Amino acid sequence: MKLKKKTLFKIHSWIGIKLGILFFIVCFSGTLATLSNEMDWLYYPGLRATGQGERVSYNSLVREIQREFPTGTLTYWVIPDEPYLNDIAYVEENGHRRYVFVDPYKGKVTGSTPVTFQRFFRDFHYYLFMPFYQIGYFIVLVFAFFLLTAFLTALFFYKKWWQKFLELKSNKGALVFFRSLHRVVGIWSIPFAMVVTLTGIWYFIERTNIGNVSGISNPQPPSFENVQNGDITIDTVAFSYQLDYDKAAKLAFAEIPGLKIGGVVPPRKPNEAIYIRGKSHVPLVRKRANRVYVSPGDYRVVGIQKAEKIPTVMYINDIADPLHFGSWGGLITKIIWFLGGVSISGLVLTGLWIALKRQAKQRLAGNAPAMGIWKYINWAISSIIVGFMYFFMISTYSVTWTALVAVTLILGIIVFISWYVFDYRLNKAVR
Repeated sequence: MKLKKKTLFKIHSWIGIKLGILFFIVCFSGTLATLSNEMDWLYYPGLRATGQGERVSYNSLVREIQREFPTGTLTYWVIPDEPYLNDIAYVEENGHRRYVFVDPYKGKVTGSTPVTFQRFFRDFHYYLFMPFYQIGYFIVLVFAFFLLTAFLTALFFYKKWWQKFLELKSNKGALVFFRSLHRVVGIWSIPFAMVVTLTGIWYFIERTNIGNVSGISNPQPPSFENVQNGDITIDTVAFSYQLDYDKAAKLAFAEIPGLKIGGVVPPRKPNEAIYIRGKSHVPLVRKRANRVYVSPGDYRVVGIQKAEKIPTVMYINDIADPLHFGSWGGLITKIIWFLGGVSISGLVLTGLWIALKRQAKQRLAGNAPAMGIWKYINWAISSIIVGFMYFFMISTYSVTWTALVAVTLILGIIVFISWYVFDYRLNKAVR
């Protein structure tokens, strides 16, 4: 039994130490993603909703967008669940995307940006800005298995953990304190960790399409015979602005009573449907669980998907995102999930500190272990991630030089603090 517990501890330590830097990046990027919409609200005044009166018609809002971006193409329209956020229209112009903020109550464009915090941190957590051959996706998804393993091994080798929810030792030195803090935070994080790991493993199943999960969960848009509408000129860049979104929305409301539209995807071609999605009375599911497809030529419904009638596999897939990021209960659950993410990220850091403290003492005693290659693998992959991040910020997000300088300063501060806490200060303390 002792050997078994020792083996489990080694597995637990190996995950936390050998993969520590990458582990922290994956966990903390997901933590920031939970409140990324709220970061946008703080940073962009144009995203703050007035919330007064009734919503202006969809067509009127589109005309305002067209007035601001006459040569652009409307590719997506987000109607947030959060009452404090304005609508966000995705407009592509000159090969670049703009996130356009639209006040649905005043009926005017209130600002725009080449990238939002929400998009940045979702992309960061989703694939680490490493899209080639899906390497980034699988690096992130594999950590769901690592996180589950780390928690399960800890539960087996930590004796009577269910009795130690408040066992924090603060009077026996820094090392003992951080060990007890690591354990206490770990125990309290168990429910959150299970939700995050199980949904993460589900993402892995979907990405690898095991059991045709991806095929079932992501049906192809319906095909239909296009009937040309003489009012639409399809050979101009203004095609997405010419559609009657009010009529399409009215059809969607008729097909799914109680539908709260959360997103509209305009077609790029006349033989593609206007895709409307949103929420209904079915709890937990994300917006795409309800879908209505409308032909842009003759405005007839060519496809419907209702959340209450979707198969079980699709239902599980559509509750994964709200559960993983904590958006299912609004701001309160997002804050809870943020704190849970901070806890897990803190576990990685305290675990690293404990291990490095132990190694520093061993070096002082002259019996330190040999330098492992995993340290360099962690830093190499982290450097690649940072390089791709800058590439995306310049090529895809088209951020300003001011933003690039700000990001560089933030990274510099993070690196300095990491060196000071985990190297300089720690080694100085054991001398």
